[in-house]
Amino acid sequence: MTNNKSISFKEHFAIIKHLVRWTLFVVPIALVIGSIVALFLWLLTTAIHFRFEHKWILFLLPLAGLLIHFIYQYVGKSSEKGSNLIMEEIHQEGGGVPKRMTPVILITTVITHLFGGSAGREGTAVQIGGSIAAMFGGWFKLKGLDMRMILTAGVAAGFGAVFGTPVTGAIFAMEVLAIGRIQYDALIPALIGAVVGDMTVGAWHVSHVHYHIEALPDSPYLLSNIIRPDLLLMGKVIVASAVFGLASFLFAGMVNEIKTICLKVFKFKWMIPVFGGLVIIGLTMLIGKPDYLSLGVDAEYPGAITLTSAFQAGGSDTWSWLWKTIYTTVTLGTGFKGGEVTPLFYIGATLGNTLSGILNAPVSLFAALGFIAVFSGATNTPLACTFMGVELFGGQHALLFAIACFTAYIFSGHSGIYSAQRIAVPKVSDDYFSNEVSLTEAMKRRGYVYRKLAKYHLFKKRNKEGNNT
Repeated sequence: MTNNKSISFKEHFAIIKHLVRWTLFVVPIALVIGSIVALFLWLLTTAIHFRFEHKWILFLLPLAGLLIHFIYQYVGKSSEKGSNLIMEEIHQEGGGVPKRMTPVILITTVITHLFGGSAGREGTAVQIGGSIAAMFGGWFKLKGLDMRMILTAGVAAGFGAVFGTPVTGAIFAMEVLAIGRIQYDALIPALIGAVVGDMTVGAWHVSHVHYHIEALPDSPYLLSNIIRPDLLLMGKVIVASAVFGLASFLFAGMVNEIKTICLKVFKFKWMIPVFGGLVIIGLTMLIGKPDYLSLGVDAEYPGAITLTSAFQAGGSDTWSWLWKTIYTTVTLGTGFKGGEVTPLFYIGATLGNTLSGILNAPVSLFAALGFIAVFSGATNTPLACTFMGVELFGGQHALLFAIACFTAYIFSGHSGIYSAQRIAVPKVSDDYFSNEVSLTEAMKRRGYVYRKLAKYHLFKKRNKEGNNT
């Protein structure tokens, strides 16, 4: 008995030691990350509203792209991989995460939004979190597993701080690394980082947008007295969520294909962002309204289509989700900086608005489901996105959130916005991509341009061999 008590005491002493150690490590890191994210959010809002007041600045977008290109060429070249670099460092320690990543990504993201590029902010927050955590990890002389955990905590702090969703931030940082596997050993550092990062942003009085799902009408049906969930509504959610997953698949594929095409077409890389800026300007002139520029959260004029307007009937056009997909994939695929997540929220919410009309379903509910489900499919983080639904919209519809996120996750296939993400457990056991270890391999093999180029090179090789004989 005494021996068992001694063992139990040692175990709990080790637990307390673990908690204290990681609290002391993570809290100062998360305080710095939260403060920088607060500054970033303030600068972003200021830049976006400056563009609202000076509409002509959009026509300088190609020059802004050129500036971003040269900033990365001469200052931040080692940071160009962005969030994927941090994920690679967590998977396997390599060259490290450069300290300059934080100022470079912060400045270039603000430039992108100032001049109208359609991008997000999560990528910036994740890179801020990862680079600050790496810097502190170096000061603390952490290596191996400890460095991996501190980087994960940094990602959680950045994500939780930028969206005001600490639980989601913690789970996202553990879930995003590998499809089908959660890195539970980083649970305590990630949760501490996400909570402290979010609290720090709040302490700086930087607020987040609030969303609301309207109360659903009480619609009794044949089996409503026996089965509590509304089966008809659940069926509509499943159908819509499959479409959300396909939208995620389209988004990830378009970003990848645009990058591939541009690298093959343009001889000089500096021409790519100039081209991207011209395309965005041309699309805006063609459509005749600026609704799909930048984040899409604040309204530039009364009646503009925004992320929040999508929660109301008539608050989105039928093809708003597709326009935002085109704008964002062109922006990011041609070298502008930022994140993908807020545009994915916009795409999902406006697509949910459209599908609610087709399926005769509640508008605000389906906008919320699209909001989290398209994000789930694009990042392959269904658990984190389910919690995001609860944190942003309340727990009343948690079951529908889970159905939407997990359905979209399956239907997005082995695609995603993070090429460094590994495939730990394939989504389907006999799937064509089950032998691949990362999304880089899966997306290359599936990509249309990649297949055409492979056939072209094979044809050239055979032709050359024939000439030699």
